[in-house]
Amino acid sequence: MNTTTIQNESPQNNYQQEVIINLAPTGMVPTRQMSPQVPLTVNEIVEQACRCIEIGANIVHLHARDEADKPTYKKAVYENIIAGIREKHSDVVLGVSLSGREFTTFAERSDVLELSGDLKPDLASLTLSSMNFASGPSINAPDMIVRLAQKMLEVGIKPELEVFDLGMINMVEYLADKNLINPPYYLNLILGNLATAQVNPSHIAALVTSIPSESVWTVGGIGRAQRSANALGILHGNGARVGLEDNLWMDNERTLPATNEMLTSGVVKFAEWMGKTTATPKRVRQMLNLGS
Repeated sequence: MNTTTIQNESPQNNYQQEVIINLAPTGMVPTRQMSPQVPLTVNEIVEQACRCIEIGANIVHLHARDEADKPTYKKAVYENIIAGIREKHSDVVLGVSLSGREFTTFAERSDVLELSGDLKPDLASLTLSSMNFASGPSINAPDMIVRLAQKMLEVGIKPELEVFDLGMINMVEYLADKNLINPPYYLNLILGNLATAQVNPSHIAALVTSIPSESVWTVGGIGRAQRSANALGILHGNGARVGLEDNLWMDNERTLPATNEMLTSGVVKFAEWMGKTTATPKRVRQMLNLGS
């Protein structure tokens, strides 16, 4: 009698075993009054980023602040942050923010894209539609999105495609059809914002099943959504976005203030518990087709 050996063909075998940990340490909104742990000065951002890289972060998503701790778009500040991190971790993937929450002109939002040589960022954020946060709007008109994508294409910086809702994936496909972005596409699904997609099965299913082929995708969550979103990204995607930009607390009751190091350590340990390994920065560069 012939017997048939049934092989384990679970889709889980095909999921990425080397995960991305994308650290978002600062953001546009957090202040020292909200949390004394948020890094705002150049030195604070560099020091915390470097400590988190040593824990396992392989991408750092940067926001810059001026001398009054207010958000700034100016490339001179980003230059100092990038130089400080690369002095200690030359291969880590660095991304910069082109946010439309406070800066509305193309000149402001594209200023940091002028950095070159060793100070040129690897990634730059591209939010794919206008939307409301709890604290105010983020304005991203279609022509602004296209112009920023064109500029990134010209200077060789990969867009970090920020997806908050299903329609934004349509915009990914539009930009790809227009040859304004090149595969592999890097998507950050960011869940839990008041006015966009949540961490629930129907929202997640709609987003994940719509992601274009040739995509690398990670998942972040705002506030209480961060841990659940990170787990989703580690289990079923290519990793997680984590950090004080999105969440200031270690617990849902908001009794234990978080640090970037604590948040990074938490997702690294969860990935290990799930049988995954944290990708090296060199491996992330290969995954995203970035230069060495």
